[in-house]
Amino acid sequence: MDTDVLVIGLGPAGASAAASASRLGLRVVALDRKRAPGLPVQCAELVPALIGQDVELAQGAVTQSVTRMVTYVEGDEPDDKAPFPGHIIDRAEFDRQQVEAAVAAGADCRTGVAVSHVRPDGNVMTRAGLNIRAKIIIGADGPLSTVGRAVNRKNEHLVYARQVVVPLKTSHDATDIFLSAEIPGGYGWLFPRRDSANVGVGVDAQNRDRLKTLLSELVARLEADHRIENRIISETGGAIPVGGMLEPYATLGSRLVLLAGDAAGLTNPVTGAGIHAALVSGRLAGECAAAWIAGDHDAPIEFEQELVETFGASLDRALVNRKNLLRRFAQPTRPNRHELRNGWITYPGYWRDPVSSQATAEKLHS
Repeated sequence: MDTDVLVIGLGPAGASAAASASRLGLRVVALDRKRAPGLPVQCAELVPALIGQDVELAQGAVTQSVTRMVTYVEGDEPDDKAPFPGHIIDRAEFDRQQVEAAVAAGADCRTGVAVSHVRPDGNVMTRAGLNIRAKIIIGADGPLSTVGRAVNRKNEHLVYARQVVVPLKTSHDATDIFLSAEIPGGYGWLFPRRDSANVGVGVDAQNRDRLKTLLSELVARLEADHRIENRIISETGGAIPVGGMLEPYATLGSRLVLLAGDAAGLTNPVTGAGIHAALVSGRLAGECAAAWIAGDHDAPIEFEQELVETFGASLDRALVNRKNLLRRFAQPTRPNRHELRNGWITYPGYWRDPVSSQATAEKLHS
């Protein structure tokens, strides 16, 4: 099979890239190993409604809106940050709508098709034996990206998360965050979904074996507070990149390779939020592909520059705060309440120092 653009991964980044490139007149084939977009759900499903980060959400994609964030630090009284608006989405429905938009734009989207490997010459082989030759490959295949590995772009720093959906006993209009020295390199959460809730925990890779215990303890705590029923409706988990942005372009033979979303490390290293960045980076990747095919050989550099200008400062700030906390977790005493608060987005300490995107730009080419 020959095409202009091959998109690997049909989450928000891949679907956005496929739609963008198709609208600009390119032949696009997009593949995803999952049989249905967004399933199984591997996401806490929160989309913050922050300034400059609004995501267009179609009818049916929003499960519940929230107005504030409540943060629990160890055994202290919770800190209520309002307004702190956002939406809990139905991730499977959201992804389905994004893929439908890509199909409507003209992309050939195929689910249940797994890529086995990307060859050094840029040809892509599927497990079913199909050989796809594309002028441009867009890797939107998550934090452990096959495309990224093929061009030596790898997310070295990961957090691992585990989440359950449980019945919610009373209605709730906030996202709840749980910070503790017992949750190294991550945090716990409760995100309401009307009659149910996503309850989860994320930790750094070195403490991955503690996830089951930590999640069980959080569920037991919430059950004791009469907030949830300890009855698991569904369970999921996965990896989250927390090392910052990777250089988002490379070449394989004569092929241009672009990375978007988690594959490019565009997830916030503190909160794990990444849907907005996935949609934006996917759209920009599609635009870059069209410009490059039209003869603009500076398009990949401009793609990177726009990503740095859009996300660099927020990623750099999160990385500084994350590294400060990790240094404290490595000490015998571990972080205290004040330090835990300073590392989280709803507290002034998180925002105390001005940050530019220069660090990201320098890191990409060091």
